[in-house]
Amino acid sequence: MGVLEADFYIRGILASDRRVLAKAITLLESTRPEDQELAWRVQEGILPHSGGAMRIGISGAPGAGKSTFIEAFGMYLIGQGRRVAVLAIDPSSKRSGGSILGDKTRMLQLATHDRAFIRPSPTGDALGGVARKTRQTIPLLEAAGYDPIIVETVGVGQSETMAASMVDFFTLITTPNAGDDLQGIKRGIMELVHAILVNKADGAFEEQAKTARHILVRALELMHPPVPGWKVSVETVSSLREEGIGRYWEMVEAFRGEMVGSGQLAAERRRQARDWMWEMVEEELKRRFITNHQVSALLPGLEQAVIGGAVPPVVAASQLLDAHFGASRNLGAR
Repeated sequence: MGVLEADFYIRGILASDRRVLAKAITLLESTRPEDQELAWRVQEGILPHSGGAMRIGISGAPGAGKSTFIEAFGMYLIGQGRRVAVLAIDPSSKRSGGSILGDKTRMLQLATHDRAFIRPSPTGDALGGVARKTRQTIPLLEAAGYDPIIVETVGVGQSETMAASMVDFFTLITTPNAGDDLQGIKRGIMELVHAILVNKADGAFEEQAKTARHILVRALELMHPPVPGWKVSVETVSSLREEGIGRYWEMVEAFRGEMVGSGQLAAERRRQARDWMWEMVEEELKRRFITNHQVSALLPGLEQAVIGGAVPPVVAASQLLDAHFGASRNLGAR
């Protein structure tokens, strides 16, 4: 039954069936063991048909205009005959676990176009400004014929290292007051990006955007580029007036041409595959740890003891690990 179900998803994805694609992504995001097993079969089946798309990461603080830019950029690409996919990541509340998932409402034109696919996903407890299954979703979108794949990160202060590790071209979007707020832009993010776009370069902010661009260019001279030989560009864009969008895409294509020609893109994809493997290992180890009976029996009491200050966190962690690995050793001995 599992093989037949997997074949249904694989054939649907390769036929660019949007409904099947959406269901497959939901399957990936499920935490049920039976769904995960089926998801792995689907991923294995579509893998030979993936890898051909350009993967673009878009980051930036709230209010930088990421969604407005992505919609303008996506519509430009559709005008060039491309099919565009957007993985729009919304931050989850640490208290309630809920998220806004409002990117489709902020990209109305793109969201309703038959050559675009937008998937909003919550970050959940994942770090790096991306959802837990973002990396695994990308090959499904590629197999369905979308190129490029745009990953919009939350941009709320988390480390963007994970986001940068799963895309080919990482872009930071900032605002015309970036010159005043340069200290607020993490050096770590600046050293990951392949391009910086100063958005909202229109109206009263046009001159301010040019000033911000010059300041960012000077700042980049003190940093190492993410790819040897690639000069990180800083450009001004106006998403509202759709200015600078074509120039940005030319930059992305030039980067891809250099990376393919030098063999660096293939090497980068191999590294991404290795990272994906370890991500899966860590995820499965955590799942097995949490579902271990000995651990689940101890966990509620130890959590309360740590909260109440009766047990140091390091001692509680040690007891939980001993419970898990002790149980694993006992099972192995049988």
